[in-house]
Amino acid sequence: MPAKERAAILAAPGFGRYFTDHMASALWTPDDGWHGRRIGPLEPFTLHPGTAVLHYAQEIFEGLKAYRHPDGSVWLFRPELNARRFARSARRLALPSLPEEDFLVGLAELIRADEPWVPANSSGKSLYLRPFMFASDVFIGARSAERVVYTVLAGPAGPLFASGQDGVTLWVSSRYTRAAEGGTGHVKYGGNYAASLAAQIEAQQHGCDQVMYLDRTGGEGDLEESGTMNLFLITSGGELLTPALGTILEGVTRDTVLTLAPGFGLTPAERPISLRELRSRAADGSITEAFAAGTAAVITPIAGFKGDGYAFTVGSGTPGKLTLALREQVLGIQYGHAEDRHGWLRRVL
Repeated sequence: MPAKERAAILAAPGFGRYFTDHMASALWTPDDGWHGRRIGPLEPFTLHPGTAVLHYAQEIFEGLKAYRHPDGSVWLFRPELNARRFARSARRLALPSLPEEDFLVGLAELIRADEPWVPANSSGKSLYLRPFMFASDVFIGARSAERVVYTVLAGPAGPLFASGQDGVTLWVSSRYTRAAEGGTGHVKYGGNYAASLAAQIEAQQHGCDQVMYLDRTGGEGDLEESGTMNLFLITSGGELLTPALGTILEGVTRDTVLTLAPGFGLTPAERPISLRELRSRAADGSITEAFAAGTAAVITPIAGFKGDGYAFTVGSGTPGKLTLALREQVLGIQYGHAEDRHGWLRRVL
C-alpha cells in the first residue's frame, strides 16, 4: 500500500478493519507434517465448497499484539503463552500442533515484512496479530483433518471499546451460556465466538457493551467470562477475585494481572463467584471495583451490570483507582515505558 494511504489508516485504524500487505502461512499433511512455510502477499483463499471447515468448523485462532517502543524497536508481549495455548486448542479440536518455534518465527518474520504498519509508540496503538489454522481438505464427513492451513494476519489496532477507560456496562444473560464442563470453553475455537453473537445482540438491545456469562441459564449461577474478556473484582479487603479456570479461557492478560496484583497490595483469589455474591457485595460496598481483561481490551473498567429486572453499579460507577493503576502498569510494560521485571517482552526489531 502506498505510504500516504497507510498513514491515513494508521491515524484511525479502528479494530479489525484493516490488514497489512503480507501474511505468513504453512501447510500440514499427515505424510509431510508442517511444510511450505512462507511470508507472501496478503491474498484471498480459494476454497472448494466441500472444504471441511465450512461444514464442521474445525479451526482455532489466537490473538496478540506487537508494540513499538520509544526507541523505535518492536516487541511482542508473552508470545510463548499464546503459542502454548494455540497448541492446547489444536489438541482439543483434533488439529496438528504447530511447534512453538514455528509460531514465534512466523510472527517475527511477518512483523519484519510489515514493519511500516506498526504504529508509533506515542499513538497508543499496536499491530494486532491473528494466527489461525483450519481444516482445508475437501471431504464431507466428521473426521479429523488430513490437510490443514496455518496463516497469520496482521493489522493496526486502536481501542476495542469506544468507551475505553470510562467503563463498560455488562448484560448478565439469563438465556445464554458460553461453555460447559468438557466442552471447548477453555480454548480459542471460533465456534465459541459464533455462538456468542446472539448473546451480544441481546446485550446491545439492553443498552450494554458486552455480555456477562453465567455457568447456567435462569438468571442465577456462577460468573464465567465477559464476552471476549476475563472478569476481575476488587474487594474492600484487598482481594482480587476472578473466576477459576475450567470452562473459561486462560487469558494471557489474566495471568499478567494475577502476577502483578501483589505489587498493588492485592491478594489474588481464583474461585467460583456467584451472581448473588456480586450483587450483594456491590450493594454493601465490599466489592469496590470491577474490570475485564484481554489482549484486545487490555484492562477495561466495568461501570455496572444489568440483568432481567435489575441494574447496579460497582463502587461509584466510574473507573477505580487500582483498575487504572493496573492498566497503566500493563500498558507501560508493553510499550516500553515501565520496567519488564518478569522477562515478558520478546524483541522482534
